Amino acid sequence: MIIIIGAGLSGLLTAYRLKTAGIPFKVLEARTRLGGRINTVYGTDTTPIEMGATWFGDYHKHLITLLEELGIGYFEQYMEGTVFFQPFSTSPAQSIQIPSQPPSYRISGGSCNLIDTLYQQLDKNDVLLNQTVTDIKFGKNSVQIKANDIFEGSHVILALPPKLWSKKIQFEPSLPSNLSNIAQHTHTWMEDSIKVALSYAEPFWRQEHLSGTLFSNTGPVTEFYDHCNHDTSTYALCGFINSSFKHLDEGDRQAKVMAQLKAVFGSKAESFIDYKECIWSNEKHTFTASDTPLFPHQNNGNPIFSQSFYEGRLLISSAESASVFPGYMDGAVHVANVTAKKIIDETY
Repeated sequence: MIIIIGAGLSGLLTAYRLKTAGIPFKVLEARTRLGGRINTVYGTDTTPIEMGATWFGDYHKHLITLLEELGIGYFEQYMEGTVFFQPFSTSPAQSIQIPSQPPSYRISGGSCNLIDTLYQQLDKNDVLLNQTVTDIKFGKNSVQIKANDIFEGSHVILALPPKLWSKKIQFEPSLPSNLSNIAQHTHTWMEDSIKVALSYAEPFWRQEHLSGTLFSNTGPVTEFYDHCNHDTSTYALCGFINSSFKHLDEGDRQAKVMAQLKAVFGSKAESFIDYKECIWSNEKHTFTASDTPLFPHQNNGNPIFSQSFYEGRLLISSAESASVFPGYMDGAVHVANVTAKKIIDETY
C-alpha cells in the first residue's frame, strides 16, 4: 500500500498512474476539497472563477500532454484590445501597447476540470478528505501515518509543499538535517498571493474594445485579465491584489479594489454579479510562516527533493520539488510522473 499525502495535482496524478499500474494506494487530504492550489469556485451564474492556478504556455509540455491524454480542452487567454498600465498613484491609467508574446492558455471548464477528471478515474474510497497528517513513523518494513485515522503502508509520498511537511509533520526517525533545512527554506508558490475576480452579466470591456488587462504599480490590483469561460457564455475579470492589502478587512479591501477598477474601466465595473477573493496566506493547508524571508521559488527544484529517504520508503512529489517548472502545474505533472514511475519500476 502506497500512502500519498495531498490531493492536489501531483498527488492525484500519482494516484492515477499507480491505479493504472494496479498498485494499491490511499490519498490523504487535509482539506474538505480536492485540488490544493487549484481552486475553481463558481458564482451565482455558474461562472468558473480561478482562485488558484490558472495559466500555462506552449512550453509546459508535460501539462499539455496530460490534458490531451485525458481529453481535456484548453483555450487561449483573451488579450485583444486596449491594455491599461498604472505607473503611479497620482496619475490615471494609460493605454499601452505590449510586445507580441507567446499565448497563455486556460483549461476549458476551469482548472478544476483537470482535478475532477483525475478523481473520476479513482475509487472514491481511496481518496480521503479531512485527514490532516501529523506524524509519520518508519518501522522496519512499513510506514505508519497518523492523521485523523491511522494508516499503514510500504511507502509514503509527500505531495504537498516542502515547507508545510517539514514544519507540520513529525517524523520518526527525524528527517535528515540537510533535507529538513532545505525544505524549511523552500518557497511555496502562491503562498503570498491574493486572487480576486468579479463576474458580470455582460463583457462590457470587450464591447468597448478593451482587453480587460491591467498592470499596476500602485494597487490594490496589480494584474487583471479577461476571465470569460471557454465558450464565452459567462463573463468575468480576474487577477491579483498586492499582498500588503491582506491586512485590511474584506469590506475595505473590496472598496479599494472597486475604486481602482472604476477609475480604470469606468462605472460599468461596479455592476458585478459576484466578487470573489482568496488570500492564500490564510489557507493553513498551503501557508506556514517562514523563519526567514524567502525569495520567489527559493529552493524550488532543489536536487535533494529527487532523492528517496528512509531506505527508499519516503518520496517527495509536489510542484516545488519538480526539476522542471517547479511551483507550476507543469512541474506538478512532471514530478508526479517521475515519482509514480519510481514506485512502478520498484514493484515490477
